Amino acid sequence: MPQFRYVARTTEGESATGLIDAPDQNEVFGRLRKQNLSPVEVQPVSDAGGSRLQRFRSHKAPRPRMKSDDMVVFTRQLATMISAGIPLLECLEVLEQQVTDRGFRFVLANVVERVRSGGDLSDSLAQHRKVFSRLFTNMIKAGEASGQLDIILVRLAEYLEASASLKREIKAAMTYPAVSMVLITGITIFLMVYIVPQFKQIFDSLGTPDKPIELPWLTKGMLTVSLFMRDYAIYWAGGVILGILGIIAYRKSEAGQRNFDRLMLRMPVFGPLFRKVAISRFSRTFSTLIKSGVPILGSLEIVAATAGNKVIEDAVMRARENVRQGETLATPLAASRVFPPMVTRMIAIGEKSGSLESLLEKISEFYDQQVQATVKSLTSLIEPILIGVMGVMVGAIVLSIFMPIFDLQSKLAAGV
Repeated sequence: MPQFRYVARTTEGESATGLIDAPDQNEVFGRLRKQNLSPVEVQPVSDAGGSRLQRFRSHKAPRPRMKSDDMVVFTRQLATMISAGIPLLECLEVLEQQVTDRGFRFVLANVVERVRSGGDLSDSLAQHRKVFSRLFTNMIKAGEASGQLDIILVRLAEYLEASASLKREIKAAMTYPAVSMVLITGITIFLMVYIVPQFKQIFDSLGTPDKPIELPWLTKGMLTVSLFMRDYAIYWAGGVILGILGIIAYRKSEAGQRNFDRLMLRMPVFGPLFRKVAISRFSRTFSTLIKSGVPILGSLEIVAATAGNKVIEDAVMRARENVRQGETLATPLAASRVFPPMVTRMIAIGEKSGSLESLLEKISEFYDQQVQATVKSLTSLIEPILIGVMGVMVGAIVLSIFMPIFDLQSKLAAGV
């Protein structure tokens, strides 16, 4: 007799899934209604997997467009259902059906097929590195090995939530100055290209062919730059574009990425913020992995890959090599001069006392608070700085235009 897989809703609105042996779908619908269940979907078991696999083979899967908040919700829901005792395969099937993003639904469908075929969840997720990071899959693998998959998923969701919150704070801190600088640059270019050149004819008309008006040095310089920007717009705009493309290409190279990351840590205003963010991410990721049972060498490798900064990554990989040779972790981190003494001292104490993960968590909490305080202070500091920059730039343009008029007025008054 054919077997059907169903998804239904209870009278309380909860989801219910299962298998029913019946001659056809109408019989399944009837049995579900007798059980006070509202059918949502009924599919033959033989067709459900086959159609999904055929869809993957015959069509190119759309690109997943997952946000960090979507991944947090997915992880939380999976942890909740597993904690409730629902089988893993049914959990994945329910999540696949309620996901709105088509690309992520295709990914989950592929994961469901691999798990149904007897594959591990971690190995199935590892086939989609663009969606599930190495940290995600390794923590799932540790949860499968320890039999605490639901606990690991909750821990993973908390980690993702904290990381997403930190990203939002940094984005909020960087958005305002970035948008302001774009507006200031746009206004300045508009004034220099379209407004200032029009005053050249006015200044020329104030004098005579034999005796042109003597312009102040600021006005001469501003007119020279303005006319160059207007007459050679294609050349300097092309140069700017080529320069930006060259910087982007250099940034993608190994040496360029390392130099840019080193520069970011040494920037006068934002450098301390970037360093605190990197240390917080390092501590939180390392603590979460160790607490989840991932071996320390594997944890350090993952931490280095997810550091987001080449300088931090190099320091962590050197520390990993020391640990592999039986040495301590704190010593090479202190020698790198990337991590503050407080961090390396606490790591050294954690190694000696066997409470490394708890101390790393405290470091992460401390630097999260530091990041929040730094973001608030930068937000209050950047606004007057940007207003001052715009005032100087626009003021210089306006002053260069009105200085000849003031000079002419004073000469006329003196002649009178």
